[in-house]
Amino acid sequence: MKIEIKDFKTDGDNKFVGFNITDDAGNRFVIDKQVPLAEGKTDEQYVTEALAASQASFAAQEAQRATGARERLTERGIP
Repeated sequence: MKIEIKDFKTDGDNKFVGFNITDDAGNRFVIDKQVPLAEGKTDEQYVTEALAASQASFAAQEAQRATGARERLTERGIP
């Protein structure tokens, strides 16, 4: 899986971090997360927190793609 940062900005009291994700099959999707601002926190720490918060979204996207692929194969008569 390839993950790139597409956005990184302050939005009110939050740091907005956006990711472009490409999975091993070449499927692409985007996830955006907001992390509360905290004094002394580094940019790397914001990205790490946003990435950790995104893990459930990554897993859900992967599961959805796998389910969709199985359903398409089943519709074509392939078990």
